[in-house]
Parts: sequence; structure tokens; C-alpha cells
Amino acid sequence: MSKVRNVFITGANRGIGLNLVKQMTSVLKPEKIFATYRDPSKSQELLELAAGNSAIHPIQLDIRTLANIDNIVKTVDEVTNSTGLNLLINNAGVSSKYARLNATKKEHLMENLEVNTVAPILLTKAFIALLEKASASSSSPPGIGKAVVVNMSSILGSISLTDNGGMYAYKCSKSALNMATKIMSLDFSKSKIIAVAIHPGWVKTAMGGDRAPLTPLQSVQGIVKLLESLNESNNGQFIQYDGEQLKW
Repeated sequence: MSKVRNVFITGANRGIGLNLVKQMTSVLKPEKIFATYRDPSKSQELLELAAGNSAIHPIQLDIRTLANIDNIVKTVDEVTNSTGLNLLINNAGVSSKYARLNATKKEHLMENLEVNTVAPILLTKAFIALLEKASASSSSPPGIGKAVVVNMSSILGSISLTDNGGMYAYKCSKSALNMATKIMSLDFSKSKIIAVAIHPGWVKTAMGGDRAPLTPLQSVQGIVKLLESLNESNNGQFIQYDGEQLKW
């Protein structure tokens, strides 16, 4: 498989994001992993990993504001010696704890849309030039050896597969993210950049809760294997961590 050189992961200080950093360094071994976090006091494990591995570059970023994003893109370009960005993983997300309609408020809807939908779109926009640069400069077939955008979605964003009520803010934001992924796949096709939405499964994280059947490691091992296998036929797909294609 083609080697991925440079990776950018949001929400990398815990759960799926942190395990992605760990698996990337041990399995895919990219040259550079840019791993974002928001609160240093809640990111000690990531910062310690970075201190012991020169490939990991922690970056403080609040995706709700994307403050200083232009400087961050410039830094990524400089650190990678202008070789571009091969893999952007929009992993950071939020879920409103208010499930039912009578408890849902405007601020819950807006927060979920801002973090889960708007931020991934704007972050991808900010990095599109570096993704195009990586794709154009690589002789590898479409995939992580060229350029891939991964939007971490959820099966709860599937309209076809929704079979219970509630969770308006979260479900609507992930459904909108799925649409954004599909649009990206069409916009980026001429540049040979793949865009996919990935459902990580129901995972034991702060968001998934203790009843979830998967550990972060189990989910991420599947995701990394999936990333390695991505090709042009996957562009615009909604895929589960284990490779199963999901209905929109």
C-alpha cells in the first residue's frame, strides 16, 4: 500500500482521536502527525506522546472558532517542507445530552452544527491547497498515498437507518456532515482527492458511554485498516469502521 506522509487529526487528546495518533505511529508510521487539542489540562497523554516522538506535532486549536487557522496551515506547510497534506481526519465532535424534542434548545442545535458540520467544512477549506499539493505531487493511486479527507460521522446521521427518535441536535449535524462529505467527493474528484464519511461504531468514550460494545482501540484498529484500503471506488461513501458500506 502507498505510504501516508503527513496527517492532520482534530480532537486528538482523548478517545478515538488519541487512539488514532497511537495507531498511526505504530502501524502507518507517517512522517508527520499534526494532532489538535483544545485544553492542555485535559491533553497530558497526547502531549507526553509528542514529547517522546518527533513525528507528533500537537497543535492547540478550538474548532468552534478556528482562530489562527491560517497560521496553523502555514505551519503545517513549513513543517512538511511544502510536501502537502495526505490525510485530514475531521474527528473532533460533540453530542448534546438532551435527547427529546421538548428538551432541545436552539443553543444545542447550533453547538452541534457548529462543531460537527461547520468546523469540518471550514477546516477542509483551509487545507484544500495542501491536500491538492500532496495529491498532485504523488504518483500513488488515489488513497492515503495521495490525499484523503475523512469526516468522522455516525450511523445516527443515516436517514435510512434511523429507527428511533430523539437526539435532534446530534443526528441532524451528522446527517449534514454526510451531505458535506458527498459534495466534497464531487468537488475534489478532478484533483484525485478522496472524501469519505466514517462511522467508528458505538465506542466506549466520553461521548459513547460505558454501555458501548467497542473499545477505542478496537474501533481505531478497524479504521486504520480501512484507511489503508481506501481507493477511488470509495470516494463519496459512508463506511463503517469494519469496512461495511452504510446507507445514507
